[in-house]
Amino acid sequence: MRGLKKTRRIQVLILAAVALALATGIIGYAMRDGISFFRSPAQVLAEPPSPNEVFRLGGLVEEGTLSRGQGETVTFSVTDGAASVPVAYTGILPDLFEEGQGMVGQGRWTGEHFEAIEILAKHDESYMPKEVIDALEEQGVYKAPNAASPSN
Repeated sequence: MRGLKKTRRIQVLILAAVALALATGIIGYAMRDGISFFRSPAQVLAEPPSPNEVFRLGGLVEEGTLSRGQGETVTFSVTDGAASVPVAYTGILPDLFEEGQGMVGQGRWTGEHFEAIEILAKHDESYMPKEVIDALEEQGVYKAPNAASPSN
C-alpha cells in the first residue's frame, strides 16, 4: 500500500512537470510574432539586422528630411543624435507626426533604409516612448521637457 502511494505521487509530479513544460511551450509559440525589439539608429547602423527581422526603430524625426512622394509614400530620417537612418513609409501618418518630434516605427531594414509598416507618434508635448528617451539619454541628447533651466 505504501509503495502505491509513492508511485502515485511520482506520477502526479511527472504529469504536472509535463503540463507546465507544455504550457510554457504553447505560450512561447503564441508570443513569437508579438515580440519586436527596439533599436536606435546608431544600433541599426552598427549591427544591421537581417532583412526578415521585424523590429522597432525610434528616435527624433530629423529636421528638413520629411518629404511626401507619390500617393501615401513618405520618406524622412530618424536620428538619435549619433546616427541617422532613412525611413520609407507608405500609409497615413498619425496627426501629431512632425519634424523634431519623437517617433517609433515598426518594420524591416532593407540594407539601405528602414521600411516601416507602422508609425507611432507622440501623444502630447511631453510624451516620448521610454525606449526613445533611454536611447537619447545614452547619447547625451535628451533633455526632459519640464526640466528647470539653470538660472543666472
